Amino acid sequence: MGAPKGQDHQPPQEVETREDEEQNIKLAEILELLVAAGYFRARIKGLSPFDKVVGGMTWCITTCSFDIDVDLLFQENSTIGQKIALTEKIVSVLPKMKCPHRLEPHQIQGLDFIHIFPVVQWLVKRAIETREEMGDYIRSYSISQFQKAHSLPEDDDFMQRKEKAVKAVGEISDVYKPQRKYKRQAGPEKLADEESKVHATLLEYGRRYGFSRQGKVEKVEDKKMVLPAGLASAGKTDAYTEDDLQAAEELRIKTLMTEMAAMGTEEGRLTASSVGQIVGLQSDEIKQIVSEYAEKQSELSAEERPERLGAAQQHRRKVASLNKQILQKTKQLDELQAKCANLQTGCNEAKKKLNEVKSYSEKLDKELAVLEAVESQADSNVLQKLRALVAMNENLKSQEQEFRAHCREEMARLQQNIESLKAEAADSGEEKEPAKIIDQQYKTEKEKLQKIRLLLARRNREIAILQRKIDEVPSRAELTQYQKRFIELYGQVSATHKETKQFFTLYNTLDDKKVYLEKEVNLLNSVHDNFQQAMASSGAREQFLRQMEQIVEGIKQNRMKMEKKKQENKMRRDQLNDEYLELLEKQRLYFKTVKEFKEECHKNEMLLSKLKARRS
Repeated sequence: MGAPKGQDHQPPQEVETREDEEQNIKLAEILELLVAAGYFRARIKGLSPFDKVVGGMTWCITTCSFDIDVDLLFQENSTIGQKIALTEKIVSVLPKMKCPHRLEPHQIQGLDFIHIFPVVQWLVKRAIETREEMGDYIRSYSISQFQKAHSLPEDDDFMQRKEKAVKAVGEISDVYKPQRKYKRQAGPEKLADEESKVHATLLEYGRRYGFSRQGKVEKVEDKKMVLPAGLASAGKTDAYTEDDLQAAEELRIKTLMTEMAAMGTEEGRLTASSVGQIVGLQSDEIKQIVSEYAEKQSELSAEERPERLGAAQQHRRKVASLNKQILQKTKQLDELQAKCANLQTGCNEAKKKLNEVKSYSEKLDKELAVLEAVESQADSNVLQKLRALVAMNENLKSQEQEFRAHCREEMARLQQNIESLKAEAADSGEEKEPAKIIDQQYKTEKEKLQKIRLLLARRNREIAILQRKIDEVPSRAELTQYQKRFIELYGQVSATHKETKQFFTLYNTLDDKKVYLEKEVNLLNSVHDNFQQAMASSGAREQFLRQMEQIVEGIKQNRMKMEKKKQENKMRRDQLNDEYLELLEKQRLYFKTVKEFKEECHKNEMLLSKLKARRS
């Protein structure tokens, strides 16, 4: 229990970070945008600003439904390595999403909210647009999925009533559907007017209709043609009574019924009258087929006798030949279209290769520009040495290639000499002495090659050692990156130290409060226990009062001590605050001086470059 109080004897140096008001304003605007878009984790006070902002950016990128090949796995309270990897992935995804604003990983890690704000604003806008586009689609899809497995009571009631209604309508239509009783025989006489055709069709289905009263006067002339000769010559041409018209209608129905034939009860059997009707119905088609056959026969006879061809036949032949030419041209057109498609695909592939080459060229240009920038920042002596070593390496490589080519040529020449010597030895029978000479030459050449290889290996080792030494020297960009990482780590350590110190202070305060409360409780208990005995006699009462006065005096002395300690701590706090303000002023002056120094260095470099350009 006493260990925490030891922190008061050796207070660590407090570390405070400078908070820019504009950065805080941009952070508040970013959190408001994320909460308005639907990322409510930004309201949690226990999360750090880095977790809120990076978590919101990851959520927006995931909400946009953009097809990317990067796993944006966000974890709270990540390590520095995980934060660096996540920020680099986010920065690599933004150009693929065609974000108009550019962002660097160190700006996210350094919590540069001024540059992060436009990117977050664009991501939130894109996420809201994506959700609006997908809202109707998801709603309709959810309704369709619900209707596949579930249904409402109104739908069930409707389906039951629908089945019953459909069944009832089908039964009624089956019961009351029209049935054909008669069929008209196709004879030489045909019905002239439409009204007769309607009457004949109705009679086929067993229904009889007379003339309407409204059309009697209008159709008197027509009825004169239908009435029999006996009625026409009876002298009643002035006006016809209703009985006469009804008699005429009955006569007409009878004449129509004479042309009707009763339908057979068995549908599968054909009567002689039905066969005659079929032949009568198909007579027009038979005539048309006969005429087409006669035309074909005449064409064949015309082909056999070309000297008797008429103008029509020649026209037909020309049309046939033109049709053949059209078919040939269409085939040629299809072939040319296929060739054109192949050429188009080849052209597209060539364009793709050209674009790849252009992108690779742009990449090389960028790398060259970066190398030139690094070269301008690096030491000139080291660069001259490096250039000399690179030139020496290239020279050695070219010498090696020339030597290898020379060795191949020499080996080919020696092999030819060996073959010629073997042939001569086979002719003369002397093989031993030339073979020894060749072996000696081979050994000497092999030793020379081994020495040259050892020399080349030694030079390569020296070049590799120098290259490693050059790589060990960090560049200015790497140094700035290291500085930013150390600053971030220092900030985290200082925050943790501050939090731990606050815990220690809270613990010590609560412990002192506990001690004082225990003392107060013991004092009250002793007063309560001795009060009855003190009130029993006057001497005990006076002694009790003196003890109470001593206790009150001790409490006042303790209070004075605590007030004095409080004033001392307050004075110490004011002194430390003054020192802190002085240090802040020195820090601002330092940053200002460094900025001016960088500007002067940049001017110096520009002047040096201009001086070198004038000298050259």
